[in-house]
Amino acid sequence: MKKTISIIICLVCCSAAVTAQRQYSLAQVLDSALCNNIAVRSARYDMEAARQQRKEAFTKYFPGISAGGFIFNTNNGMAKLSVNPAEMLPTDMSMALAQMLPASALAAMGTPITMTMLKNGMMGSVMATQPVFTGGRIVYGNRLARVGEDVSRLKMELSENEVERTAESYFWQVATMQEKLKTVLAVEALLADVRKDVDVALRAGVALRNDMLQVQLRQNEVASHKLTLLNNLSFMRQLLSQYCGLRDTSFVITYDSDVASPLMEKQNHEQALLSRAEYKLMNKQVEAASLQRKMTIGENLPTVAVGAGYNYHDLLDTDHNFGMIYATVSVPLSDWWGGSYAIRRRKLEQRKAQEQLADNAEMIKIGMQNAWNNVVESYQQLQIAKSSIEQAEENLRLNRDYYRAGTSRMTDLLEAQMLYQQSCDKYADAFADYHNKLLAYRQAVGL
Repeated sequence: MKKTISIIICLVCCSAAVTAQRQYSLAQVLDSALCNNIAVRSARYDMEAARQQRKEAFTKYFPGISAGGFIFNTNNGMAKLSVNPAEMLPTDMSMALAQMLPASALAAMGTPITMTMLKNGMMGSVMATQPVFTGGRIVYGNRLARVGEDVSRLKMELSENEVERTAESYFWQVATMQEKLKTVLAVEALLADVRKDVDVALRAGVALRNDMLQVQLRQNEVASHKLTLLNNLSFMRQLLSQYCGLRDTSFVITYDSDVASPLMEKQNHEQALLSRAEYKLMNKQVEAASLQRKMTIGENLPTVAVGAGYNYHDLLDTDHNFGMIYATVSVPLSDWWGGSYAIRRRKLEQRKAQEQLADNAEMIKIGMQNAWNNVVESYQQLQIAKSSIEQAEENLRLNRDYYRAGTSRMTDLLEAQMLYQQSCDKYADAFADYHNKLLAYRQAVGL
């Protein structure tokens, strides 16, 4: 009774462990990767930084306001003046004063008088300057900032594509190992049945001891392969979990084993080119090169601005404030020499970007066609692998019947079993490869 209760408890615990094992679909894995992967988060930061830069550029349309103040105290006045009254009077007036004033007064008039000013004081001002004409640099700068924001958004899309490609590649590697593990377990069960048959035949005296040794050796090979497979499966689960930000590493993945024809995935490559993030990014590079050329031209044009301000000072020990309006014009005369070469350089960069766009567009279309060819080839390889499994199953069934009937050797049966296992493994590899090639094509056509 106690033994029966113990068995029941063990079965319940095992069942609970299996039930608790978390399952993930491909959609869940991809969603988790896009939310948690560091590359995607970094791209989001870059996109937000570009958005803030666009807002910063927009502020250049408005007046620039500045305020400043200055307080000083010197040991000597900043302005010093020495005045001799006698030297300042005309000759006839000096002669008249000499007759009217006493000698002491005349002597005082001949002594220089020293005055100092601006020994301490303070100044303050508030100025507002509105650019009127800057050669279009503010307008083109805002357009360039919007282009930068678009570029960051496209780079975000490219980062997401790369993360999806890597995450799905890991997903199908785990799927491949899970399928191979199922094959190993089936082979183990098959070899266990064969061993029972050989054991019965040995007792009946109709089989050789060598047959049992061959089965045992094959079981050891399968057990060794199983250990390697379990270790690799554990590693790939950890890798997938880290890359996608999953909560545990003891999960299993679920997927649809049915494979539809890829013909419905075929796209018009000429039209698909326009939706590719890489093509849009190259277009933005051409647009940015054009705006940078216009910005360079604007740097060599006059700058006109108007402004108004309020000022205050007490430099002469008297509070004084006043308002002012002003206009400024700046003409870069000597800069045109170097600026003309800068404009030519920008033109060459713009032409280079345009030619690269045309060349890379052709390469993208070639890449689309190559990706489609890979999908078709992978699908055909998958069908061949599927057919091989059916043939290997039939070959294994016949050899097992022949061995039981005594018309076949153990080596033939074990070879048939090995061919069956290899066919199943090849199908698992082809199944994962087909889905990876299909993802590569979808991303190649911008889906």
